[in-house]
Amino acid sequence: MNRLAKTFLLTATAAALTLSVIGEASARDRWHRHHNGDAALVGGAVGLATGLIVGSAIANQPRYYEEPRYIDPPYEPEYEAVPVYRAPPRYYAPVRADIEPWTPQWERYCSYRYRSFDPRSGTFVGNDGREHFCTAG
Repeated sequence: MNRLAKTFLLTATAAALTLSVIGEASARDRWHRHHNGDAALVGGAVGLATGLIVGSAIANQPRYYEEPRYIDPPYEPEYEAVPVYRAPPRYYAPVRADIEPWTPQWERYCSYRYRSFDPRSGTFVGNDGREHFCTAG
C-alpha cells in the first residue's frame, strides 16, 4: 500500500477510537459522576497515540536532498580573426628624370605618388596645406 494511504488509515482509526472513547466516557459521567479521572486519562492516552501516529507519518516522509554540483564557468567562445581587406600594393615605374610634364606617364606617376593630385592643374596639396606642382624627378 501507498505510504500516504497507510498514514490516512491509521489516523482515521485513531480518530474513530478517540471519538468512541470520549462518547462512552461522557455517557458514563452522566450516570456515574465518580469516574471523572478515568475519562481524562483515556482521552489523553488516545490523543498521545494519535499524535505519535501522525508525527511518525510526517517524520517518515522521504526527504529529497540534491547534492551541490560544480557548475563550470560560462563558455567563452574563441574569437576568430575577421579577415581584413587590404588593397593590393600599387606598383609604378621608378622615377626617371626624363619624364616631361603633361605627358601620360607624368600624369600616371603623379596620380600614384600623390592622392590629392589634380590632373587639370598638375598640382597636389602638400603636408603644409599649399598646392605644389608635381615634378617627376
